[in-house]
Amino acid sequence: MRMSRLFSKTLRNAPAEAETANHQLMLRAGLVQQLAAGIYSYLPLGSKVMRKIEQIIREEMDRADGQEVVMPALQPAELWEQSGRIETMRDVLFHLKGRGEKDYVLGPTHEEVIVDLFKRQVQSYRDMPLMLYQIQTKARDEARPRGGLMRVREFTMKDAYSFDADWDSLDNSYQAARDAYIRIFERCGVPTIPVQADSGAIGGKDSEEFIFLTDVGEDTILLCPRCNYAANAEKAEFKKPQYDAEDTLPLEEVATPGQKTIDDLVKFLGIPHHKTLKAVFYEADGAPVFVAIRGDLEVNEAKLRNALKAVELELLDAQGVRKHNLVAGSASPVGLKDIKIVADDTAQDANLVAGANKPDIHYRNVNHGRDWNADIITNIALAQEGATCPNCDGKLETKRGVEMGHVFKLGTVYTEKMEAQFADADGNLQHPIMGCYGIGVGRVFASAIEANHDERGIIWPPELAPYHVHLVGMGFDKPGVKESAEQVYQQLQDAGLDVLFDDREVGSAGVKFNDADLLGMPVRVTVSPRSIENGGAEVKKRTDKDAQIVALDAVAATAKSLLG
Repeated sequence: MRMSRLFSKTLRNAPAEAETANHQLMLRAGLVQQLAAGIYSYLPLGSKVMRKIEQIIREEMDRADGQEVVMPALQPAELWEQSGRIETMRDVLFHLKGRGEKDYVLGPTHEEVIVDLFKRQVQSYRDMPLMLYQIQTKARDEARPRGGLMRVREFTMKDAYSFDADWDSLDNSYQAARDAYIRIFERCGVPTIPVQADSGAIGGKDSEEFIFLTDVGEDTILLCPRCNYAANAEKAEFKKPQYDAEDTLPLEEVATPGQKTIDDLVKFLGIPHHKTLKAVFYEADGAPVFVAIRGDLEVNEAKLRNALKAVELELLDAQGVRKHNLVAGSASPVGLKDIKIVADDTAQDANLVAGANKPDIHYRNVNHGRDWNADIITNIALAQEGATCPNCDGKLETKRGVEMGHVFKLGTVYTEKMEAQFADADGNLQHPIMGCYGIGVGRVFASAIEANHDERGIIWPPELAPYHVHLVGMGFDKPGVKESAEQVYQQLQDAGLDVLFDDREVGSAGVKFNDADLLGMPVRVTVSPRSIENGGAEVKKRTDKDAQIVALDAVAATAKSLLG
């Protein structure tokens, strides 16, 4: 490709809205162009990168015995009603009306469609195990698209689905997909770690995310440096501090004028945080929920949502607190009626200080089982920096990261709801056991840049680079230079290398070299009057400081050796 004919152009400076390095570089390099918030076009160079990522994914999924399919992006809403996700994912679904007022959605994922396909194609256990995958455009109505390709409304996703006759077989399918992911991210030049994860709206049993650790990531990850425990914040467990058991003491009121927070209360009463009972108010699917947790801990909303089996969960605002006759700053589960109470298991500790449901009054020696009872008691505490690892005595550290891929053991969540069955070896009808495996292709694109760049621009991993070689031609007004550059261009192509040839008649050497560094092809070849005078062409890797002089007829061989 000749740069004189390249559709996209480079930019000296990134647009103001681009805050992260990967977003700035992909805009400056002319890889993508934003159409609207969270909606991007891939320009020629960016499109080539996407195709290379997709090819790596195809190769590794095929190696894992996957079979590629293509499913419709436009899906009948009735499938989503059957699975129940018309409600659980309603905030991100794009809805459409067809002829005859028929309801459709744009697919953000394809569990419903793949189960429908299974029902139409598979009758026997002999047809399994089965792994099907696709690479397709998805749409999600993100409330706040941001970070360039990291969080968008339209995106390319590889989603795969396995069907197995039993759980042991699912374990094998899951491991095959997991191994494929490790190879995919390694080949794409993006370092990832697998972490335990919450299944969220997808549902199912076990799940893991593959996380690229980076300060620009949105996800919080808890890591143990001693035993390699890793989990995202929604899923992470920890050993809660345990304190000596106490005999229960009589309930008593104590005046606490102006003490509205746990911090205020512990200072006023001279007690530690763990001797208080914190009250947090939520609304779950429209109904109020009173959450009780020991004062030294915070609520993990993902765990709380799962405990309530809620679709929507949000903190009650001041108006909602007043509506349900709750007393902010002095609330307590003691004597509370007509509101569901969810308690962390630490709320069962003896003799805690809690609100008295009266302004400026608290109770001492509140005890669960005697003074109040919870509707649900479970672990809803949030793991934080410095907490004790659940597997050893190490202290958890927090890191930021980007979710690159997610693997789930779905089980029969969808196959039961959608009545998918197969005949087992004895002729009995069974529900197949499913797995689900997703990769955000655009996120791989962006993260490959984030993981591989310097102050001058992108440093593409060879397998993702739009072109193998960036050929820079300069001084075409000098005799024989243009002809020599054209000779090298043809030689490189004849050797099977993809070449971006900067044949522009305008632009200084500095501009052309800056563009070469910005675009980040693995090898740069320069043909100029000076290089010819010195014996040929200058050849260097993008990561090398100095170039070597190579005879014109040896440029292709040298470039290949540098590419490995």
